[in-house]
Amino acid sequence: MTRFVSLCLLLVLPMLTQAQRYVFTHDDTLRGSITPERAWWDLAFYHLNVRVQPTDSTLSGSTLIRYRVLKPGQTMQVDLQRPLRVVRVLQDGKPLAFKQDGNAYFVKLIKVQRPGQTESVTVEYAGKPRVAKRPPWDGGLVWSHDKAGNWFIATACQGLGASAWWPCKDHMYDEPDSMAISVTVPEDLTDVSNGRLRKVTTNPDHTRTFDWYVVNPINNYGVNLNIARYEHWSEVYKGDKGPLALNYYVLPEHLDSAKTQFQQVPKMMKAFEYWFGPYPFYEDGYKLVETPYLGMEHQSSVTYGNHFQNGYLGRDLSRTGWGLLWDFIIVHESGHEWFANNITYKDVADMWIHESFTNYSECLFTEYYYGKDAGAQYVIGCRANIRNDKPIIGTYNVNHEGSSDMYYKGGNMLHTIRQLVNNDDKWRQLLRGMNKTFYHQTVTAKQIEEYMIQQTGINLKPVFDQYLRDVRIPMLEYRPVAGGIQYRWANCVTGFAMPVQVCLGESGPYKLLQPTAQWKTLPVQQESVLTVDANYYVLSKRVE
Repeated sequence: MTRFVSLCLLLVLPMLTQAQRYVFTHDDTLRGSITPERAWWDLAFYHLNVRVQPTDSTLSGSTLIRYRVLKPGQTMQVDLQRPLRVVRVLQDGKPLAFKQDGNAYFVKLIKVQRPGQTESVTVEYAGKPRVAKRPPWDGGLVWSHDKAGNWFIATACQGLGASAWWPCKDHMYDEPDSMAISVTVPEDLTDVSNGRLRKVTTNPDHTRTFDWYVVNPINNYGVNLNIARYEHWSEVYKGDKGPLALNYYVLPEHLDSAKTQFQQVPKMMKAFEYWFGPYPFYEDGYKLVETPYLGMEHQSSVTYGNHFQNGYLGRDLSRTGWGLLWDFIIVHESGHEWFANNITYKDVADMWIHESFTNYSECLFTEYYYGKDAGAQYVIGCRANIRNDKPIIGTYNVNHEGSSDMYYKGGNMLHTIRQLVNNDDKWRQLLRGMNKTFYHQTVTAKQIEEYMIQQTGINLKPVFDQYLRDVRIPMLEYRPVAGGIQYRWANCVTGFAMPVQVCLGESGPYKLLQPTAQWKTLPVQQESVLTVDANYYVLSKRVE
């Protein structure tokens, strides 16, 4: 009985520790789960129409939500974060009753919602949105100025949620098929949003309205406003699917610097189309837009604030020198067009799908222009940034992302899996095939993991469990014995049996070992150090 109780405690204590670390609220559940009031309807189209008033930092406007009825339901959840407020909700011109519950509004529909029908509601709203404290990590609206004192305004809301500044179905599992964005600003300013600019209207009240249209599905946090006295230029990139419009928007004081630095954009596009397949949004074009914060992967409207210098604010995150040969924000945030905007997680707990692959895109960009060894050195150098503080996968259905190790550890996990594949062409085809298979889709970790297992023909489940769901780094233990060296995996999940390349001594020819959790023996003539190929994210240790 004592042994049984002890075993139960061993199993339960980690869960209790996790529960004590994160106290999830009712608001978390409303935001992070597919509630009954979300599940019965499928997004088809948004028209966001918003007026931005810089002098008092307010927004006002409406979102038309067009949707398909999947099953009977008469209550709809629409999200809008405080201190903004919903003013009125209409369907077929008739006002609807609604009830606020935190940042969620539950709208009572009068019209019978019949499965198969397409309907729409219009949600009118107003107020002062949350001001970003540390964008893009702690986001909201950024109200800033350029050097001449002109307004310089932007949105950044990943994690926080699009409902921080406009009413929407604020869960990543459901995307509209297309979207219109109409933004009214003072007449001396320009708004740059997602998709293509259809028209600009000058209004009698000394404002202008910019009408943008996105023809592809778009995730909610990818929608953005960028407002300033922008200078604009463009070019055409001859890509895998034909001519692709590249548009650039920067402050006047940075025009010369930007025209030099943004020459890296076609280079980025060439490398990523090679590795990942065609840019996913040819119809909407590609824009790089200067903002008063570091940058973010807004779909077809990538934002930039890296001060027109290479590296990450002038630093090389890998400490190898390779990261100073290219602009981190241009490369990383544009990589998200494939992994985040094309392939999008359903639940933020699976955010590694965005960040691990995009982190590895930095390695692949480096490899494309500077060679395979350079790319490997870059990703290996980034290991110094890994914390191993908590699992990479977060908690589902409560809007909870996992460890920031999803960047550097996730990238190194992918680099390790690439060693197991041991075929660069097959690896490239896997990445391209992934973007084709899950084109414009929202996905789960399970789907991505199963796809990689199927395409590689390797049982990668213990590898994913080790790196995504555990904080331990696999340890290759070895010890000298008569006539050889014994070795095994330690510090690992059950069933972990990943092959690994090792050499005897500090250098020399590599040999593939197939360690398990049980001791195996490698016959050798003399005692030697077992050195693991650095391309594998594992540790090694001699034990007695």
